[in-house]
Amino acid sequence: MRGRQTVRDMVLSLAVIGVLVAAIYIFIPHDDSSSAEKSAVKTVDYRVEVTTARRAAPYPVAAPEGLSKDWRATSVSYKASSDGKGGAWHLGMLDPEEDYVAVEQSDAPAEKFIKDVTLGAAKAKGKQAVGSKKWDRYKGDQYNALVHEEPGVTTVVTGTAPYGRLADLAAALVAKKG
Repeated sequence: MRGRQTVRDMVLSLAVIGVLVAAIYIFIPHDDSSSAEKSAVKTVDYRVEVTTARRAAPYPVAAPEGLSKDWRATSVSYKASSDGKGGAWHLGMLDPEEDYVAVEQSDAPAEKFIKDVTLGAAKAKGKQAVGSKKWDRYKGDQYNALVHEEPGVTTVVTGTAPYGRLADLAAALVAKKG
């Protein structure tokens, strides 16, 4: 008999605990915001970083000017290399359609740099006109990219956005040396 009471008491205790948990769940307010609001990405101000990068980089650093407020910067960095070659500028953004786009620049060897920042995208047919320059198109499983190589620096505009919006960002880039 003693064994039955112990099992019975345990089942009753679990039932009481279950009722309490259910009551707490029902009466505690829940966050009803949409998943888009929950995953909101923090916007960053990149003005100080671009000024610092322009002073430190051995090449003119490109940053957008004149984009609407619908374009939001989400990440920014400049990493100098220890040997004076291979410094990298990064500016990640969300475009007006909430697609990810990024400006990537480096004086590292172009082939490896392009592969790294485009997540393995391959050169595609055709060029993209951006102002007076022609940019190479790259197509990948995750990212598309526009690539412009100049002596001493490779500029990549990459992301999940279609080529047209990548071109919009590329057209807004102004390269300056600090």
